[in-house]
Amino acid sequence: MRKHWKWLLAAVLVAVVLAVAWRVMGSRRAVQVADAQQAAQRAEPSVELAQADVVKAEQRELLRGLPISGSLKAVNSAFVKARIAGELQGLVLREGDAVKAGQVVARVDPVEVRARMQQAQQQADAARAQIDIAQRQYDNNKALVDQGFISRSALDTSQNNLAGARATHQAALAAVDVARKALDDTVLRAPISGIVAQRLAQPGERIAIDGRVIEIVDLGRLEMEATLAAADSVDVRVGQSAQLQVDGSARPLAARVVRINPSAQAGSRSVLAYLAIADTAGLRQGLFVQGNIATGSASGVAVPLSALRTDKPAPYVQVVENNRVAHKPVQPGARGEAEKETWVGVSGLNAGALVVRGHVGPLREGTIVKFTKSPSP
Repeated sequence: MRKHWKWLLAAVLVAVVLAVAWRVMGSRRAVQVADAQQAAQRAEPSVELAQADVVKAEQRELLRGLPISGSLKAVNSAFVKARIAGELQGLVLREGDAVKAGQVVARVDPVEVRARMQQAQQQADAARAQIDIAQRQYDNNKALVDQGFISRSALDTSQNNLAGARATHQAALAAVDVARKALDDTVLRAPISGIVAQRLAQPGERIAIDGRVIEIVDLGRLEMEATLAAADSVDVRVGQSAQLQVDGSARPLAARVVRINPSAQAGSRSVLAYLAIADTAGLRQGLFVQGNIATGSASGVAVPLSALRTDKPAPYVQVVENNRVAHKPVQPGARGEAEKETWVGVSGLNAGALVVRGHVGPLREGTIVKFTKSPSP
């Protein structure tokens, strides 16, 4: 009987030991599984994004634009040139000075021209005196012919002499007009109102005929001369609006197409279009500008152009789905401006998809996404 109890007690002890061992092994296995899960989670890539790093794909109306660039030019500009040769006098204007139309800019030494005018005037007076002599001779001969003292041929000769004297006088008067015009040309006047852009001669310098003295530009009306490719020029029309920007400046400039050259340029086959600038305050001739001509509009699901990635054989965008990064192949369409940013229409993407912006860079597909919490107000 005592032996039976010993075996029973031994069996109970073995059972207790086995139960304790099984329980310890189970706990150890659970710890190992938890550790494996945490290691797997640590091995998966993750990224933390702010709300500004993503944007929703939306149905948008995009204004299609044609990129252009060129320089500003004054619609009205002029060179003041010398009409006669001589010594330049009285030029005091310099670059940046304002002038009015008709204002005296400079003079050419008039001494020689004035002497020529006096000479021409004296020759005209002499020719006038010859008319008087020829007229008296004609009157005398006419009286003699009436009385029968001389022949008719003598009267015809005196009449021809009178006509010749009158013609000589008219020629002398024309020479006086030419000399007077030359004297007037010694005074150089501004043909338009504006600002002096260049001073091309100096006082005391002997200037030739058609020699340039100063350049005047009118900054009240500026336009951009844009060079268009032959294919692009087909979509441009007079009256289309444009948004331009001076290189290095954030100030937007409203413009409008006012003229299109009817002929393509030889060699390049490009077409010149001219855009009038609405607000010219602070602008200068020669500034480089660039922008877009609005050529139409298109609607559809669109994303920022910077979010469209092309580092794979097919274009795609990075989207956030179920807190993970997914790559969605898309077909890009029309581009346009919206909210002062260039957007592109895409097919293959639903409206409302959360798209990663381009400045974030490429992310591996499947990357876990965590969003930074907005700071409490």
